[in-house]
Amino acid sequence: MAPMTDRSQARGNGLLDDVSKSIIEQLQQDGRRSYAAIGKAVGLSEAAVRQRVQRLTEAGVMQIVAVTDPLQLGFGRQAMVGIHVDGAVQPVADALAQMEEVIYVVMTAGGYDVLCEVVSASDEELLDLVARRMRAVEGVRSTETFMYLKLAKQTYSWGVR
Repeated sequence: MAPMTDRSQARGNGLLDDVSKSIIEQLQQDGRRSYAAIGKAVGLSEAAVRQRVQRLTEAGVMQIVAVTDPLQLGFGRQAMVGIHVDGAVQPVADALAQMEEVIYVVMTAGGYDVLCEVVSASDEELLDLVARRMRAVEGVRSTETFMYLKLAKQTYSWGVR
């Protein structure tokens, strides 16, 4: 089965039927939940759940990952960087996504062309990342950095439609 490139293709091929959505919701509640427990909740065998989870991950519909607290892992700074771009946005987003400290990249409509979430060990590393490396990417016109002071909410259980 070839990987699907967007969610509408996944829906069109029946990959996101109600049972698959229920499996996703189970995993959003607890990503370590066993296939047997999920199967019991959604009315499938353990093997059938395993197969569906594999198809959903291969299609790019979902990922199962460990969510960490960057501060607990030795990263002293976390920030969002808003970027104005001259010219094509995609090549800039692609170049920024290659940087190890950049953990999230989105192209946006509004005040910025690209938003990047970044982590660094120190203020000095953050300064180097933004002032030297990010601003050196061809097409980056300007940046604005928003330092995180306190996390008020982070959730991955928004459900499915």
